[in-house]
Amino acid sequence: MRNYNEEFKDAEDQKYAYEFDEHLRRYMLRTFAPLWASDASRALELGCYQGDFTRHLTAHFDSVTVIDASDELIAVASARVDPSVTFIHSTFEEADIRDRFDAIFLVHTLEHLDSRIDTLSKVGGWLKPGGRLFVACPNANAASRQIAVKMGLINSPDSVTPAEHAHGHRVTYNIDTLTRDIEAAGLTLHDQGGVFFKPLANFQFDLLIGGEAISDGYLEGCYQLGFSYPDLCASIYAVCGRPGQP
Repeated sequence: MRNYNEEFKDAEDQKYAYEFDEHLRRYMLRTFAPLWASDASRALELGCYQGDFTRHLTAHFDSVTVIDASDELIAVASARVDPSVTFIHSTFEEADIRDRFDAIFLVHTLEHLDSRIDTLSKVGGWLKPGGRLFVACPNANAASRQIAVKMGLINSPDSVTPAEHAHGHRVTYNIDTLTRDIEAAGLTLHDQGGVFFKPLANFQFDLLIGGEAISDGYLEGCYQLGFSYPDLCASIYAVCGRPGQP
């Protein structure tokens, strides 16, 4: 039995969240925003952590609903976001959702799920006709992760380390395996790519951002370079729709 209130807490040798994550969230939204309909008004977020991405979504959508399996995270997130946000305490597998949404966000969450293909298929049914599901995952082939393999810190790029497993990770995706699961779920793939070329580990970015080594210009350069080298980015993403829908 999984304890969702424990998985988000820091492990002995690895934090769950880093300051770098906020930079990545902003770059993700820059990438995603042109890909949802201009009149999209209703959004669903699957997994909220402490509400950081939720706050960004409320700036873009009139209505935001959140599902999370951790009541502790819901308590934190709900205190940090606009009171109009609706929170549902449930696993995705057990959630009974009658509403339909213009945009659904599964960001750095799919890799935590036990039944990934079944969940993707179920979530696709929560889209309005023409709606979009935005899936983003940490990238097995990120440059920083491949460096870690060469250093002997992890066995292979797609390994799930003990610390990652303690944080609820069940798989480490690359572009090909993410595409495979989306297609197996019966979803239509509309777009895919990478966000932010990643030469350093999260903790290294945290140490250097704001100093002379990592300027805002450097971060922007890494974001732009990610369009040329999606397979080396921090995150990979897929934009999906209901089968048979434009």
